[in-house]
Amino acid sequence: MKITIDGRELEFKEGQTILQVAQENNIYIPTLCYNEAVKAYGACRLCIVEVERRGRRRLVTSCLYPAEDGLNVSTNSERVKADRKIIMQLLLARCPNNEVVIKLAKKLGVETTPFKLEDKNCILCGLCVRVCEEVVGANAISSVARGVYREIAAPYYEQSDSCIGCGSCVYVCPINAITFQDKGSKRILTMPNHKMKKVQFKLKKCVKCGTYWAPEKQIEFICKTTGQPAEMFDLCPDCRD
Repeated sequence: MKITIDGRELEFKEGQTILQVAQENNIYIPTLCYNEAVKAYGACRLCIVEVERRGRRRLVTSCLYPAEDGLNVSTNSERVKADRKIIMQLLLARCPNNEVVIKLAKKLGVETTPFKLEDKNCILCGLCVRVCEEVVGANAISSVARGVYREIAAPYYEQSDSCIGCGSCVYVCPINAITFQDKGSKRILTMPNHKMKKVQFKLKKCVKCGTYWAPEKQIEFICKTTGQPAEMFDLCPDCRD
């Protein structure tokens, strides 16, 4: 099966999306909400492309749209560039001080935005929510409220009993809005939500070298879900080697 992207005829495997085929062939399509670790969601819409089939053209999100035999795709048509510019301007207005958003905006030729500036540090891509649910299985955070009041947070804006402090949300956040820092015996997780800024977790201490190396709740969660004995985690990774 073959698909044409920006004039290049490319082979693809059944089940692949346009974005996956493009990435495999070093064709750049901007995206913020896509991560191969979780199911595609199409939240940021930056990955829009123009597809043509049987003379009909339309814009689709490349992270969700399946590659089809004979499909003709343009990743940078005038229509794509115009719509993508508006999307980027909206993101820049929402997070005007975020370095990742600013850098991507400049790469796409967007220096300013005509929209009202906000002071947010979250693009509501949902990657953190999806990795917590689909990969970790903790379901500790979700989107709350609706419309302009929508946020990512734990229930009731309090530290969730389900959160294990693993930091998976930190690793997948595309704009570095969530961070964590290990200080002594504690891990401090910083969220972009103004009502729930910092949460703390007690770290496990290695019985051999004394290093604090992983949240105790994370280890408890692993033992519970895998059936491994707690003694397996008495040593840090360095001392196990």
